[in-house]
Amino acid sequence: MENSQHAEPSNKAAPLIKMINEITANNLYHGDTDATAKAVATHLTKFWARSMKKDIIRYQLEDGSGLSAPSKRAVEMLIESS
Repeated sequence: MENSQHAEPSNKAAPLIKMINEITANNLYHGDTDATAKAVATHLTKFWARSMKKDIIRYQLEDGSGLSAPSKRAVEMLIESS
């Protein structure tokens, strides 16, 4: 396997990255990054299992390169609220 600048997401993180970025894309109508991120963080709080939230937080802290800017902000909001 070839080394790259960013590590490939773990098998656990890959589907979560896809999901959070899709949730974010569906909430861009809120207008700005913080409003979108707040809507996404609310969704994650309500509908994601604790283990999913822990995995996406861990991914962001270790790398986070696969997350869009509003997705990263939503994860920051999760961290701040825990």
